[in-house]
Amino acid sequence: MLLDTNVVLDAILARAPWDRDAVLLLDAIARGRATGVVAGPAVTTVHYIVERARGGTVAATAVSDLLQLVDVVALDRSDFTRALSLGLADYEDAVHVAAYLRIGAEALVTRNARDYKGAPVATRTAGEVLALLASSTPDPSAEE
Repeated sequence: MLLDTNVVLDAILARAPWDRDAVLLLDAIARGRATGVVAGPAVTTVHYIVERARGGTVAATAVSDLLQLVDVVALDRSDFTRALSLGLADYEDAVHVAAYLRIGAEALVTRNARDYKGAPVATRTAGEVLALLASSTPDPSAEE
């Protein structure tokens, strides 16, 4: 699943009320219960925003930690051109859609599904993904 920048930043910057689900989702990824990817440009955006909020050292640590958890979708000229043709109001969101399409992601995890209205993506919140993960986890008490 492709993680929107806002989900990553919610976890790193403890942005309530979204931080709990974002942290739990990143934890699930760290434990191998899910696979997460981010679009290449999201990495620099995360660094920039965390640096402004918490300083360069925290930003570098946050990006380093992020890169240990997720893969990065490398984009090329065709992806950026495709993003322009999607007609979304926000180009950064369109680039996320292009990354989603490049890898054939199963979901784009965001708390702003409305930003992707009309885009060819399946959006989920971090909470929805956590619920899906919980429902797919076998109940050890059910085994005899």
